Amino acid sequence: MSHLFKFHPYGSAAFHLLPPTLLLLFLFSCGHKSNRPAADWSSYLGDEGRTHYSRLRQINTENVHQLSVAWSYRSGDADTVKNNTQIQCNPLIIKGILYGLSPRMKVFALNAATGRELWKFDPFNWLGGENSWAGTGRGLTWWEARDEKRLFFSAGSYLLALDPATGQPITTFGDSGKVDLRRDLDYHKKDFFIVSNTPGVVYKDLLIMGMRLSEGADAAPGHVRAFDVRTGKRRWIFHTIPQEGEYGHETWEDTESWRKIGGANCWSGMTLDQESGIVFVPTGSAAFDFWGGNRKGSNLFANCLLALDAATGRRIWHFQTTHHDIWDRDLPAPPALITVLRDGKPVQAAAQTTKQGYVFLFERTTGRPLFKIEERSMPYNGAMPGEAPWPTQPFPVKPAPYSRGVMTLADINPYSVQKDSLRTVLEAMRLAPNSPPSREGSIVFPGFDGGAEWGGAAADPNGVLYVNASEMPWMLKMVDLPSPKGSNIGPGQRLYRSHCTGCHGLDRGGNGANPNLTGINQRRTATQIGQILRQGSGTMPAFGYLSDSDRNALVNYLSDRETAKDVPADTRDAGIPFVNTGYIRLQDKNRQPAIAPPWGTLSAIDLNTGEYRWKIPIGEDPLLLQQGIRNSGLENYGGPVVTAGGVVFIAATCDEKIRAFDQQTGRLLWEAPLPASGFATPAVYAVGGRQFVVIACGGGKLGRKSGDQYVAFALVRE
Repeated sequence: MSHLFKFHPYGSAAFHLLPPTLLLLFLFSCGHKSNRPAADWSSYLGDEGRTHYSRLRQINTENVHQLSVAWSYRSGDADTVKNNTQIQCNPLIIKGILYGLSPRMKVFALNAATGRELWKFDPFNWLGGENSWAGTGRGLTWWEARDEKRLFFSAGSYLLALDPATGQPITTFGDSGKVDLRRDLDYHKKDFFIVSNTPGVVYKDLLIMGMRLSEGADAAPGHVRAFDVRTGKRRWIFHTIPQEGEYGHETWEDTESWRKIGGANCWSGMTLDQESGIVFVPTGSAAFDFWGGNRKGSNLFANCLLALDAATGRRIWHFQTTHHDIWDRDLPAPPALITVLRDGKPVQAAAQTTKQGYVFLFERTTGRPLFKIEERSMPYNGAMPGEAPWPTQPFPVKPAPYSRGVMTLADINPYSVQKDSLRTVLEAMRLAPNSPPSREGSIVFPGFDGGAEWGGAAADPNGVLYVNASEMPWMLKMVDLPSPKGSNIGPGQRLYRSHCTGCHGLDRGGNGANPNLTGINQRRTATQIGQILRQGSGTMPAFGYLSDSDRNALVNYLSDRETAKDVPADTRDAGIPFVNTGYIRLQDKNRQPAIAPPWGTLSAIDLNTGEYRWKIPIGEDPLLLQQGIRNSGLENYGGPVVTAGGVVFIAATCDEKIRAFDQQTGRLLWEAPLPASGFATPAVYAVGGRQFVVIACGGGKLGRKSGDQYVAFALVRE
């Protein structure tokens, strides 16, 4: 609706030009948004409603083509040799200061108008090397009350509180400035792997947190917790795997499941409705991801959108988007709060995107679906022994999926140099949607990484959702995991199959994104391998929870020093007899997907009606461009932002560009090269009356080079 406004940089408009129903929706939405200054980007993804929306309009459809680089900042830390570092950070900008993260999780503050560094803090140096796995971080959380201000983020297994003025830890928080996320879970069987990639949300004096866990049999339970922002003390906990006497406990056939099963965690971030005091928590699958014979039932609260009372953690409502998940269908992003029209009246809603390409739309306070959702019977055939797939799954009738949901032989990439070999692979695989994991193998499409991913969707005040998606076929194949006793493989190999196969493959050969481990003993000593297992390295998490005997056995196997032994490994026994052979994209030698384009899209979906306004490919494959073939689209990570100036900004693609599209039509308005792929969500802000768009250029995924820069764009000063 940008052409209906008389623009001002901070949002005045000629309201009398709007039709009455849209005027009502616009006024209601803007009044609901936030009382934060329009110039700031003070919360992850723009606001606590995760709308990715900016009320700034100085940059608009008429002048966006005039954007140029205003400043760039090199944060350091990029691994330019192995290219295994990333930056997924959506920075905060508050009162002219930008707070961000480097590839190795150093926190910094910049003058947001110039990019000049104000301070930098290295959490792992401060922690003394403990939990030195840097991993990735998607952002930070801000809290203030009167004269108190705090900046929260996670490093390794710790939640830290910093003074935003100095970048130094606030030592009165938790244990001398830190809270160990491995503690206070109401379950202390093992020193679990627990980190938190995505920032939490602040409600009054509470910081509500999710966490990332292992996805194997060793996973911790994914309970949601609220911490006191001043003391770090746990104030409430919600058990995502219900314990005895709690609602949902009956959805696990084994009444002791809560003692044995992990996962059902919120790794992708949460959304807060400050007015109603509801926090929306999307959860992932229960562990192990691909076999649930030891967790029969529908498995609440895995794969749910949970609506909790932010003050107490009490469940208000929930909806499960996948019952008894055996496909790794985690809810990949926090829902976007959006206001839509129903019968001419505004309705406050929450829009949840999924890896499968669906949008589930709910009324916020009741959980009532705003489009019909059908429970459809699933013709499961050939599930793994002991498995009990759930007989139905939910499907929203509207909107139509934003990603293709099935791949057939007719869909093979016509431009691939290996069409025949791709066909041979596909002919041996199960192609039907919702095929259960099997020894024969099946295609997971649109992919383990979406459809939609952690970048999330943008929502504007007119009820339109903007969602980017990838379409990449992945292969899922199961193999038997020998039991510890009577096995013809040693304990180290068994541990490798349990913990490492998903990333490095059954034969240790890697998969492009993760390195080849064959012959690692020629590149690393046994001591160095053990240290990496204990502390992590690059994007590989720490396996500090393994016992010394397990770690030594795994080092022996990786060093090719293990012989077949009938020795049981000292691992947590969850009764899982199978393992997947890895997360493997089905693509040709040029890294082109096996399926015909488009491989990446951006859609504008009108959630007032459930209809699409437009859908376009995003990104260009360089090999196809050389042949004159355009609009291929590319696999993408990171989300879009939308502004009151009528512009949708997105980087996300691996062709190292940022782009701007017309909000109304999807027409490309501007694009600019980046020093590395911007696998992150941009932020929009203003300083001194000048509007900026900033993107973290970390690369490091999809075989692309790693970078360490933040680049800000603005209109050239007159």
